[in-house]
Amino acid sequence: MATYSSEKSYASKMDDKDPLSSYRESFHLPIDEDGKQEIYFLGNSLGLQPKTARMHVESVMKDWERWGVEAFSHGKNPWVKYEDQLKESVAQIVGAKPLEVVLMNSLTVNLHLMLVSFYRPTLSRFKVLIEEKAFPSDQYAIKSQMRFHGLDPDTALLEVSSKNATPSLEDFKMIMEKEGESIALILLGGVNYYSGQAFDLQRIARLGQKHGCIVGYDLAHAAGNIILNLHDWQVDFAVWCTYKYMNGGPAGPGACFIHENHYGSKDFPRFEGWWGNKLENRFMMRTDIDPIFGAGGWQISCISPLILAPLDASLKLFDEVSMKKLREKSVLLTGYLEFLIHKLGTKHFSILTPTDPTQRGCQLSIRTHHNGKALFNQLTQSGIYCDWREPDVIRVAPTPFYNTFTEVYQFAEILKIASSS
Repeated sequence: MATYSSEKSYASKMDDKDPLSSYRESFHLPIDEDGKQEIYFLGNSLGLQPKTARMHVESVMKDWERWGVEAFSHGKNPWVKYEDQLKESVAQIVGAKPLEVVLMNSLTVNLHLMLVSFYRPTLSRFKVLIEEKAFPSDQYAIKSQMRFHGLDPDTALLEVSSKNATPSLEDFKMIMEKEGESIALILLGGVNYYSGQAFDLQRIARLGQKHGCIVGYDLAHAAGNIILNLHDWQVDFAVWCTYKYMNGGPAGPGACFIHENHYGSKDFPRFEGWWGNKLENRFMMRTDIDPIFGAGGWQISCISPLILAPLDASLKLFDEVSMKKLREKSVLLTGYLEFLIHKLGTKHFSILTPTDPTQRGCQLSIRTHHNGKALFNQLTQSGIYCDWREPDVIRVAPTPFYNTFTEVYQFAEILKIASSS
């Protein structure tokens, strides 16, 4: 960090030599009422719209116009196979085999479907381990599943925590040594939405496997953000949304990963539907399912091609760039932001997110110590897109596809003025 400079010229120099700088032009950037470009640091909530997204949506509309229902089997992208055409790109983002991923439903619906298969409590092994401040929807889902099984969340739900709100691997080891034999499932956010901490998912998976636990991850803030290798890590399952760092559009399709180790078992419980039947005999209208081999067997209903189209546009950009290159820029971009914030030296705020780049993605969570909401409002009024999380955190996520070093510098200058007023 000592090699970084806060001078505007440094930021400009970094932008000039950025190999991904041209991809900024592939996205629609927000502007204010006067036509001035604003700074968008909210890819952790909703990724920006690829400029080709409209074309992809219009292609679906034209096929609907031309073919009607026959567009399921005709046109440029026959709808019956549309999600299958995207699997390879999705698999590369999360480090999986194409047959291990499926696009369907939304994140929490998919989490419930995964819990049907993977949370199978017994008298001796019934607890679920989550991180402190797990995303509320994950907590609602797992607690409702516990009640469905006749369990009390007060005794069945465990949280790994730490004094500084960012648990270390040692914190996980301690609770696993104490509770491991009673834990049925480890369910963690790959990157915690509140703190911005990226967990050591590989080692936690190994730790869970050592104690005989199922391991599942919510990758809403990790997919398209950090390097993932779900297949090699032997993760049992994962769920995520595609509208954050993957730029799939508002309420874009959810996605699931199911490791190939779990295919083919007849006594493996899951909820099934027509779209999980093999395509070659799906329209024979069988009364007994002939399930797709792979994650596709968990599909229940068809997915709208109108929802897939914007994601298709974004995935083509991911295919061009690769997660490796995006991650390399992200480390530099967020590192520069961290340096500039520390250089301000104010007592009004501190950084909650770990300093180690391997323990975070794009996002820095700034913990405010004085008039935090007022500070956030000033940033917003100055044309900064970031967000507020109760009780005291401002989340800022410079995203490598479309954010610049100059924007990071401008943010720090505005933060300096806002915090001194």
